[in-house]
Amino acid sequence: MPTELQEEQILELLDSRRLTGPNILGQRPAAIIDVSLSHGEIDGFVGIWRELAAKMLSLVGWDSSVLLERRIAGGVSLGFTAPLDALYAATEINDWAYAETAARLTAGSPTDRDIEATRLRRMIEQEANPKLVDLHDAALAHGVPFLADDDYFSLGFGAKSRTWTMTSLPHPSQVAWEELGSIPVGLVTGTNGKTTTVRLAASIVEAAGLSAGFCCTDGVFTAGKIREHGDYSGPGGARAVLRDPGVQCAILETARGGLLRRGTAITHADAAVITNIAADHLDDFGVRDLESLADIKWLVTSVLGTRGIAVLNADDPRLRSRSDDLECPVIWFSMDASSPMLARHHESGGRGWVHDDGCLVRLCGSERAAVIKSDQIPVTLQGAARHNIANSLAAAALADALGLSLDSIANGLRRFSADANPGRANLFQIGGAHVLLDFAHNPDGVRALVDIADRFGNGRRLVLLGQAGDRGDDSIRELAQAAWSLSPDKVIIKELANYARGRKPGEVAAILRESLIASGAKASAIDHQLEEAAAVSKALAWLEPGDLAILLVHEDIEGVRKQLQRAEAGGLSGVTPDFSDF
Repeated sequence: MPTELQEEQILELLDSRRLTGPNILGQRPAAIIDVSLSHGEIDGFVGIWRELAAKMLSLVGWDSSVLLERRIAGGVSLGFTAPLDALYAATEINDWAYAETAARLTAGSPTDRDIEATRLRRMIEQEANPKLVDLHDAALAHGVPFLADDDYFSLGFGAKSRTWTMTSLPHPSQVAWEELGSIPVGLVTGTNGKTTTVRLAASIVEAAGLSAGFCCTDGVFTAGKIREHGDYSGPGGARAVLRDPGVQCAILETARGGLLRRGTAITHADAAVITNIAADHLDDFGVRDLESLADIKWLVTSVLGTRGIAVLNADDPRLRSRSDDLECPVIWFSMDASSPMLARHHESGGRGWVHDDGCLVRLCGSERAAVIKSDQIPVTLQGAARHNIANSLAAAALADALGLSLDSIANGLRRFSADANPGRANLFQIGGAHVLLDFAHNPDGVRALVDIADRFGNGRRLVLLGQAGDRGDDSIRELAQAAWSLSPDKVIIKELANYARGRKPGEVAAILRESLIASGAKASAIDHQLEEAAAVSKALAWLEPGDLAILLVHEDIEGVRKQLQRAEAGGLSGVTPDFSDF
């Protein structure tokens, strides 16, 4: 084991945090650190950390804590299980173990272990909340779900829930346990299509006569109204929905970031969708390739147990390969009506949803039911938006898993308008030109728009393009190549100042421009705008009748939608085109 790092080795603590729900390291609450260690011996670092963490855990009386590790390219995540009411103190213990490990490896000066143990024991005593632990244990005994954060504790979900502040917790004997329980809960994760699938599923829930609550990258929604604006695709959004006493069924977008930072918001769900696994955020620590990304997304299946249902995309090879490890039933969905795997699943009595002969078809045992024609679902743009046909299949399969009827599924999909899905395949006609507004922000999402673009004949095309600064150079280049597959005559590159994330102004734009030119674009056909709104205005000014503009908008979707609605109202036509004309 090495005792000292060499000069060329780089050791850096990237993050230290609490894992409050089932997570990438295990099922129990834990503290975790992410450590970057380049050109070094990870075994040596981990060995010393394990030795020191175990000693400190013993000194503070946590001998039952379990040490955890996850090795990834460029480093390692290290943690240990900890009591629910001492997770902040647990992160301090982990920080200490890291600092002492680094000191030993760099010949630094160690701290006095006894003094540190005394300080940490004091922290644990100050953070301790015996009432919280008693309620947590009682909830488990009664089979009632619970939610906890810094300020609130909840028992039950939605219409069967009650919430208290952390300073006013009752004794378990004061709780009316018979009034508490769960409601149907579905999780939605994946790389693309999450928000659309969530919104479609919520529409089906409402069509079934239930009050839906959902959270997504657009906000928190209950009773058909937005309660919070912003990205609520993490545990905070899930808690907001599940604590609303008016919610009878919850559909929760569960994004990669929240899964990595905190774990799942809940310990059990009735169903979970994984839409697909595609390249995005592959430059984040812990997510360096598609397999490690799949590891994170797959976490949602860990809360299904044997009673929940996994809803998986049969067209994704990574999901197919992992499904054999599941203990719960699977409902597959597929755009391939001739899928051999889906056929075998159907023949063995399993459930599935497939797009066949222009219809969404449900397979169940020996039964086969055509539920709705895909061109009757508004978000499919009369069948042109194949990615939204796939999202509709995912939503239908999720609703099926939650026990909703086929009539409700058909009605919910049919009545969900494209306008109810802001920034996702929204189509406008402005002065005889067509404008497609979409949130696509990774190569797969952009390539999904090719089918739509090809329905617009031979007119000129414009693409508005930008990317966040936290993607690596290769990922940015791949996005530009995907945009080039749309065959644009004009490209406007926009700055995303709110998503620069450490990049200098113009840095991302330069990489996009370089990749577009390498793909075949003429330098004279590439424009650059500093603001998204100005870029949209520039795009509209370029358009002529018969042209198509594909606007990939990320910073102010609602503002751009209003901008396009004003332009549409002032143009020659406000009529949505009929794709059957193409």
